[in-house]
Amino acid sequence: MGGKVAIVADRVGWEERQLMQAASTFDLDIEWVNDESLCLGDPDADSISDYDAVLVRSRSYTRGGLLASLAEASRIPTLNSASAIHACENKLALRTLLRSAGVPVPDFRLVLSRRDFEKALEQFSLPLVLKPVFGGMGKRVTLLRHSDTAQSVYDYVEDLGHAFEQACLLEPFVEGGSVRCLVVGRELVAAARFVSGGADWRNNAALGNRTQSVDQQPELLKIVDSVVDVLGSGIYGVDLFETASGYVVNEVNHAPAFRGVATATGVDVTSAVGRHVREVLA
Repeated sequence: MGGKVAIVADRVGWEERQLMQAASTFDLDIEWVNDESLCLGDPDADSISDYDAVLVRSRSYTRGGLLASLAEASRIPTLNSASAIHACENKLALRTLLRSAGVPVPDFRLVLSRRDFEKALEQFSLPLVLKPVFGGMGKRVTLLRHSDTAQSVYDYVEDLGHAFEQACLLEPFVEGGSVRCLVVGRELVAAARFVSGGADWRNNAALGNRTQSVDQQPELLKIVDSVVDVLGSGIYGVDLFETASGYVVNEVNHAPAFRGVATATGVDVTSAVGRHVREVLA
């Protein structure tokens, strides 16, 4: 085989199975490595030292960047880079980086306390979305439609969350669907629109929303290129909101699920990822 690759993840999902099954096509040997069993830190005997590359697909919003940092320190090619993963894991850090680079992001307020929350409510008009700074897959993202329930919702943030989990963003609710752009290397390989179905308003592939293929129009390519300019080459799921003034970047996933987009578009995303890993090892 031309390269031994570790998929570092908490579990083997559809995407990981596809990559392992297609590995031989790209002269690769791809294995799953449980991200809970690595115990990295020893520079002379790290458990990933036998691999030629590490593909970090941990769904945890804390493990990925930490593991990538130590993999890079062992001089093992790591996808994505530790700096990119750290940025993607932290919605505030990501939006700050993008906004500083001139990439459009939604207006938001950082909420660290009840006082912050009340001030933000005064500055925005309902409906609003309250989301954790650290987290993914649409979990704990809450739509606030009525002022008389907003304070009660924040009670749960205060009482049930640890300090790390209480950091939130409050932002205006954007009507309509969102667009997931799958980037491999620097190329936009596929894009699909997520449309919430049934009673759940959240636009998220992990929640089983409907998907529709989206053409790669110039505006879409431009904003994706701008994101990659900030984060560097890698494998990303860039999630956009469509607004009256154009696309804005909601978040970027460093270990994107791509089954829904691949199904909606017919694009062989697995092969695109395999080719990119092969190029990194070349």
